[in-house]
Parts: sequence; structure tokens; C-alpha cells
Amino acid sequence: MQLISTTADLRARLAGEKSVAFVPTMGNLHEGHLDLVRIAREQGSCVVVSIFVNPLQFGPSEDFDKYPRTLEADCAKLQGLADVVFAPAINDMYPSQQTIFVEPPPIANELCGAARPGHFRGMATVVLKLLNIVQPQVAVFGKKDYQQLHIIRRMVAELNLPVRIVGGETVRAPDGLALSSRNQYLNADERAEAAFLSRTLRGMRDAILRGERDVERFQRDAVTALSARGWAVDYVAVRNQSDLLPASLAQREWVILAAARLGNTRLLDNVEVALAG
Repeated sequence: MQLISTTADLRARLAGEKSVAFVPTMGNLHEGHLDLVRIAREQGSCVVVSIFVNPLQFGPSEDFDKYPRTLEADCAKLQGLADVVFAPAINDMYPSQQTIFVEPPPIANELCGAARPGHFRGMATVVLKLLNIVQPQVAVFGKKDYQQLHIIRRMVAELNLPVRIVGGETVRAPDGLALSSRNQYLNADERAEAAFLSRTLRGMRDAILRGERDVERFQRDAVTALSARGWAVDYVAVRNQSDLLPASLAQREWVILAAARLGNTRLLDNVEVALAG
């Protein structure tokens, strides 16, 4: 496995590769990331993993400065899984002040976008830059960041990018908590409580599978239940998988999405559900 830190060196390394599968990350890798890398291995003969904490997608009061940077440990975890780790410096990704941005679709202003203005603009911009640098045939993203995956798919389709996007299923701890780099911010009591988020979403899914369709009540009840246990809820929403608009009976595939803070830690989760018939 090679560790490469500049765009020029990466392009030279990949010049002869015909089947590149790419996994972009911000590092601090856990089993969820490694599962995406395993999926990439099935999709291409050369697997590239990027590790870059992107300043454009952090708001002024968010955790960019304290976001864990664990490159040495990350590389150790990727031994035997990846062929190339691309870990550029900020001045390599942004050699001058970024003045051109990807403008994401209106859905980027809802759900996580409502709580994090500008986040998806910064995310889409860096993903486009990385896809241009790596030029993979396949790129793998996790479904845990469901809205992000949706926006990336839209960007790739609308900008005619020659890359196939693959979504990897969310990897969970035994109690159901979706794995995330930010889980390490939770103290012991918060970690024990954190699995309540996934239980809440699974309960909503089970009600839908039983034939219940009062989406507004599901959402209100979930917010009430989480708030009563000390969560600060950004949203709980039932949306169409295809466009992330509010769930419609004309669409048979829904997704239940949630974001909420437990202490100082913001957790995301989602559960897909297919309606009978």
C-alpha cells in the first residue's frame, strides 16, 4: 500500500490503472469505513482511499479543529485492503482561495442542510474535486449519510461524470447504533442512550410495515420521545428514497431519517422501508 500526499504523485501512480474504485473519507476510520473499502475491492482492481478533513463543509461553530486526525492508525487499518491512500494537505486540495463551488439542489437546504447551512455545498465541491483528481470508474459512499449520497448521485448524473456511485449499507454496533467517527465524543452514559435513536426509527419502520400511514404523527411522536430523554432533535422525517421529498403513497420506497444531538454529539441515522404492494 502506498501513501501519497500530492495530486501530481497520485495521478502518476494511477496513470496506468484501468479499474479504479475510490472511497473518500475524512479519516478516523472505523469498521463502517473499512466495509466500504471491502465493497470497493469487489468493484475495481485498484482501490484508492482518500483521507482529507474538508474545511469547506464545516460551519464556523462546528468541530473542524477538533475533528480526530489519525492518519497513522488509519493507514494501519487499511493495510491489505487499499492499494493507495491519498492524504493531501489543505494547500494541495485548495492551492488558492476556492471561489467556484458546486451549487447543490434545493433538497440540500432541508434536513441536515437546514441545521448546517452551506454544508452540502462544501461537501459536493470537495467530492467533485476528488473525483476529478482520482478519476475512478466507481466510487463508494455510505448510506448512513443518506442525504449526502443522494446529492452526490444527483451531481454525478447532472454533470455527466463518468463514475458509477455505489451505496454501502450502514454498519452498526451490536446495540444498533450506527458507527460514526463522532461516536467517540459520547461519554459512557450517552453511549448507552445513543442506541435509542435507531430503536426509534425501527419502531417507525415496523408501524409502516403493519400498514400504518400517519407519517405526521410518527414524526411528532418520535421527536417527543427523543426530547423527553434529553435529545436535542434537528429532525425526524419520512421521505421518498428517490427524491427525499416528503413521503408520498405514490412512491413505494421510503426512508426514515433523523439527526439529533446527545450532549455535544450530533448523531445521524436512517432506515429504509418498502411499502407492501
